[in-house]
Amino acid sequence: MIKQEIVYFEKAGAQNTDDTIRLTVDRAKETGIRYVVVASSSGETGVKVAKAFAGTGIKVIVVGHHVGFSSPGKRDMEMAHIKELGGIGVTIVEQSHALSGVERSITRKLGGASRVESIAGALISLIGAGTKVCVEISVMAADSGQVPVDGKTEIIAIGGTWNGADTACMIRPAHANSFFDLQIREIICMPRDKSRE
Repeated sequence: MIKQEIVYFEKAGAQNTDDTIRLTVDRAKETGIRYVVVASSSGETGVKVAKAFAGTGIKVIVVGHHVGFSSPGKRDMEMAHIKELGGIGVTIVEQSHALSGVERSITRKLGGASRVESIAGALISLIGAGTKVCVEISVMAADSGQVPVDGKTEIIAIGGTWNGADTACMIRPAHANSFFDLQIREIICMPRDKSRE
């Protein structure tokens, strides 16, 4: 039996970012985690996480939106953050979202919801957008070869409900083509009220 504390934030949102990072650093040090994956659309949260883990020997992977997510050809991650992350040796992954990708295009064009978007919707509704993000970026990091997918390695994933960070999970990652092998092993922190207010 393992007894582990979970921190619940009263509300979702960016006001929880610093606490989420602190809790993640503590948990990573306790467990010997070697990989931390963080969602960061502008790059700001990625920089905060990278600085918090500097000197620990833990690899930080910042996962952003794919180019064209907000508008054709546009990169959402800000160049100043990209340069800062590159300067401290942090890997940046920008690729199609594992839980939407081409399926979102079909939904927009033809209507309805795809099976993949249904998985994303269920995760958001049942356990929160931050947890869905943690799952999604874990798959994206695995598919880009940035974290081991060996059935043993666990990573920490950090996500947020809309910006910043309010959720962190320990995850055994999997590739998109073996999605159901992924396991959420522990929740480190998450908001109790997951509504976007």
